[in-house]
Amino acid sequence: MHMSDFFCTFAVAKVITMEDNFAIQLFEGKKVRIVWDEEKEKYWFSVVDIVQVLTGSFDYQQARKYWKVLKGRLIKEGNETVTNCYQLKLPAADGKRRLTDMADLQGIFRIIQSVPSKKAEPVKQWLAQLGEQRIDQMIDPELTFQMAVEDYRRQGYSDKWINERMRSIEMRKELTDEWQRAGITEHKDFAILTNVLTQAWSGMTTGEYKRHKGLTKENLRDNMTNVELALNTLAEVATTELSRQRNPKGMVESKQAAQAGGKVAKNAREDLERQLGRSVISSERASDYLRPIEETKAQERPYDEDKDK
Repeated sequence: MHMSDFFCTFAVAKVITMEDNFAIQLFEGKKVRIVWDEEKEKYWFSVVDIVQVLTGSFDYQQARKYWKVLKGRLIKEGNETVTNCYQLKLPAADGKRRLTDMADLQGIFRIIQSVPSKKAEPVKQWLAQLGEQRIDQMIDPELTFQMAVEDYRRQGYSDKWINERMRSIEMRKELTDEWQRAGITEHKDFAILTNVLTQAWSGMTTGEYKRHKGLTKENLRDNMTNVELALNTLAEVATTELSRQRNPKGMVESKQAAQAGGKVAKNAREDLERQLGRSVISSERASDYLRPIEETKAQERPYDEDKDK
C-alpha cells in the first residue's frame, strides 16, 4: 500500500499548498524538506526526512517503510501526532511532486521520542535552532533573503543567477504592493494581472509558459534563464512605475497598466532577438542545467548562451 493511501485509511488528509515557502535544510548531509506556514506562523517538516535522519538510513524507501510501521503503531495507541499531520506535495528525488506527510514542531518532537536513536538530542537542538532563526528573520527580514541565497546555492544555482533572482523578488514585492494600493486584494486577481503582464512580454500566460518548460507545480521564475528573468523583472518594474504614474483604481485600469508594462519588456525582447537571430524564450528548466550539489558546485550561470550560438 502506498504511504498516502495508508494515511488516508486512518485519517482525512489535509492537503495544503505553501510552495513559495518551501525550503531544504541540511542536517549532517541529509536533506530535510521544510515549509513555513505564514498563516499559522509555524514550520511543517517532512516526517520521512526526519525519520531518515534519526535511523541513519541512506535509503529513502527504508525510511518510508519505517515511518509506515511507526505510524500504524502510533495510531493504535491513539496518538494524535498522526491525525494532526498534514500532507503537502513536495519535490521528491525524481523531481516529481508527491504527497508527503508533514508534522509541526510539536509533532516531530513526539515522533523523535518514538524512534530509538543516538541522534535524537542533536536533532532536537537543530530543530530548536531553526525555530530561533525564524523568529530572528521576522525581526530582521534581511535574514530571510540570506537564507534564500544559501538555499539556492545548495541547489546549484550560480551567484549571478541568485543575485538576479533576489532583485526580482524585491521588484515583485513592490509591484504587489502597488496593486494592493490600487484596490487589488484577491489572490485570483493577482494571478490574473500576472498573466496579463507575462503574456504581454512573452506571448504566453503563466500557465502556458510553465507548460512550455514542462513544469507543473514548480516555480516559473526559479526555472527562468538569466535573460528571461531580466525581461520579466523589467516588465514588473515598468508596470509598477506606470501604475504609480497613472494611479489606477480597480482591476480594469490595473490591467491596462500591466499590459503597458509588459509591452516595454516585449519591445526589449524583440530588439534583443533581432540582434541575436534567435528566441530568448527557452524551454529549459532548472533540472536541465543544474547538477546535484553532491556532484558539483555550479560555476556557470544556469543557461549557457554559447551552446545556442
